[in-house]
Amino acid sequence: MINHIGFNKPYLTGKEAHYMYQAVFSKKISGNGLFTQKCHDFFKKKYGFHKCLLTTSCTDALEMAALLLNIEPGDEVIMPAYTFVSTANAFVLRGAKIVFADSYPDNPNIDPSGLESLINQNTKAIVVVHYAGIACDMDAIMDIANRHDLFVVEDAAQAIDSYYKDKPLGSIGHLAAFSFHETKNIISGEGGMLVINDPQFAERAEIIWEKGTNRSAFFRGEVDKYSWVDVGSSFLPSEIIAGFLFAQIENLNDIQDKRKKIWNSYHNYLLSLEEEGLVNLPKIPDYATNNAHMFYLICNSIIEREQLIKFLRNKGVYAVFHYLSLHKSPFYIDKHDNRSLPNCDHFADCLVRLPFYYELSEADLSFIIRSVFMFYKERKSTSISNNTPQFRSK
Repeated sequence: MINHIGFNKPYLTGKEAHYMYQAVFSKKISGNGLFTQKCHDFFKKKYGFHKCLLTTSCTDALEMAALLLNIEPGDEVIMPAYTFVSTANAFVLRGAKIVFADSYPDNPNIDPSGLESLINQNTKAIVVVHYAGIACDMDAIMDIANRHDLFVVEDAAQAIDSYYKDKPLGSIGHLAAFSFHETKNIISGEGGMLVINDPQFAERAEIIWEKGTNRSAFFRGEVDKYSWVDVGSSFLPSEIIAGFLFAQIENLNDIQDKRKKIWNSYHNYLLSLEEEGLVNLPKIPDYATNNAHMFYLICNSIIEREQLIKFLRNKGVYAVFHYLSLHKSPFYIDKHDNRSLPNCDHFADCLVRLPFYYELSEADLSFIIRSVFMFYKERKSTSISNNTPQFRSK
């Protein structure tokens, strides 16, 4: 029989429906009610965030960040080319020019060594993406930003419960955005959160969050009526979404323990393939922790990556690639400045993600690992028999 192992399976803790039921019958389901506050309080207490605002997506949180920074036509925003389109779209919508930076040679995160050459009088912000929940070099990035008077936004979509040294990701930049999409460690189907670490943005963030009104201040009794005072949109999620999320965060430690166990099994068993020079595995810098958001392999070529994915699909294992290079995308290729970003392109061509979710059984995990070994064993045998080596030494 062919196994059917999907790439992702949303995990339910068991209390999601109960809390959603409570939200429905609380007579306050439109948002910013009891469960929204419970979630805000949890994140502020656990990670020391100055202010949190749940959003309907990480995309919304990034769009709020662009509004808070007053991004406008003529501004330039530096960010990695190896990221999801929402990272760029949030700032493009405000008229910004995106200046794409390359990744490290062995790590999809933005390489700070090339950032200063991209800064000019129009640069307003640097957006970093903690790929796979692994921290960027935030000391180096914040030093550059501070010396050039730039804002830093952390795209922490994949980075819940991960740290840079002893600092939670999302707590270091001026602003940060998290995702609770169903593929993330903790989920609400769709959902996100804006974190405001710089107090100068706190009051305005709440206004933008509430459609440009001071409605939240009104309900706290701070003003006698609320009105339209700024730009904004309907960024806050319903209490039904917040209730679902609260059931997840109550079980954060258990979810993280299980995911780390799966990640370590992948790494430990596949390490011998890296030692043979057949693949590269994720690299965790000394300054970063691992929140086990995903597990990926780096193949030696795009052809090999395609063959591996096809081989695994034929075994019933749904492995997938990830981002395409945004600087080469149909929308932005004519707007890019023609710089080569070879490391970004390498990850776009060669990275493959293996199935990863809480309920991945030991039997399925073992089957996936054996299937990966089988692919490279067959490929190696073919290479030897044809006397045409397919692998380069690392």
